[in-house]
Amino acid sequence: MKIEEIFSIICGIATLAMVIYYIRRKRKVRSMLFGALTGAAALILVNKYGDLIGTDIPLSIFNITGSCILGVPFVVILVVINFM
Repeated sequence: MKIEEIFSIICGIATLAMVIYYIRRKRKVRSMLFGALTGAAALILVNKYGDLIGTDIPLSIFNITGSCILGVPFVVILVVINFM
């Protein structure tokens, strides 16, 4: 298996876990918006200033969707995989 396939499988499992997490929350919309906004902000910061740490994460549909669903941990995993 290629690392991209493994990453996609892990993202699918994490997305399912996040959907279950958001369903069980008392304030569903508020926690979902907070996670999406922080994830998008982290992705934009890494895209804009990633050259300072030696990484280049593009703003693709996959990255934007992943950061809005999974939040900051998705962006951290992208950066770690980019260093490999």
